[in-house]
Amino acid sequence: MNSFDTIDTETILSGRSDWIGPDLVERLSEHPLDCIETEFPHFAWSMDSEGDIDRPSEQHPVFYGCFDWHSSVHSHWCLLRGLRLFDDHPRESEIESSVDARFAAENVEREVEYFDDDESFEKPYGWGWFLRLAAELHCWDDDRTDDWRAVLGPLEGRIVDLVETDFLSQKRPFRVGTHGNSAFALQCVLDYARVVSDDALASAASETAIEFFAADSEYPVEYEPLGWDFLSPALAEADLMRRVLVEPVEANSGSEPADGISLHLVGLNLSKAWCLAGIATTLDDHRYVDVFEKSAGKHADRGLERAFTDEYAGTHWLSSFVLYLLTRNEGTIAPE
Repeated sequence: MNSFDTIDTETILSGRSDWIGPDLVERLSEHPLDCIETEFPHFAWSMDSEGDIDRPSEQHPVFYGCFDWHSSVHSHWCLLRGLRLFDDHPRESEIESSVDARFAAENVEREVEYFDDDESFEKPYGWGWFLRLAAELHCWDDDRTDDWRAVLGPLEGRIVDLVETDFLSQKRPFRVGTHGNSAFALQCVLDYARVVSDDALASAASETAIEFFAADSEYPVEYEPLGWDFLSPALAEADLMRRVLVEPVEANSGSEPADGISLHLVGLNLSKAWCLAGIATTLDDHRYVDVFEKSAGKHADRGLERAFTDEYAGTHWLSSFVLYLLTRNEGTIAPE
């Protein structure tokens, strides 16, 4: 039986975690905990010669698992958010030991050096998820997280610098449904800035969002999804602008996944669900509130039904999307 078959849609979309029991907590941590230490298979990068090959763990001694850097980052976010939200976490000691083994000053120094050599690496998706991870540590009052936050501090500072100089300075947004999506990354930057009370960064992110998207209307959402989207460009934009605009936003509103990269469509259902649910809360008594909530429920049901796959193409990232949906109102995500 699916873990969510007995849970009503309203509870799932509440964004609250008080209904989540130890079995689901453990399931949400199972794949991330396994994958953050799984070095291979790994994303293939360009190599000039056979002597050019460095192991992922040599290039990225903190975030080398989960097939690619950004998935490793948000898998760490998934595990640490789970520790923050769920008392007596059944995998607490394993998570803590695993994180402690990699969150070391010399490892973070190597990560920073990589960004010094390649300033566009993981722009903007990986940058956004790293800032979500940093925000999680900032809002958690715990001795362990004080140490982890201090260790990650140099990398946090480097990525914030890159966001300010190389992302917020872009002349136009990228409206794709994959890693280059500008609106999703701006959500991450803005949420981080508000959590850490960086007013200048929050203002810059808001200004960029307005410059990029405020004039948009009649978005052709019927053209989605395209290819292997795991985000909806239209809904990611609306979910960003509900954070930025003071007045309520009026918005208008897949496929059957198989295997491999088509599991992006599972993530697409999950991200659509959290966007639609969040947008619905901003529409007050608008006539489309029920439409958005019902659509959010359908996407949530379809995504959760397939999220806990045993295929590595899904295990290395989907648990983070599930946790984001289920706990989106538990701090650090669209904070007031």
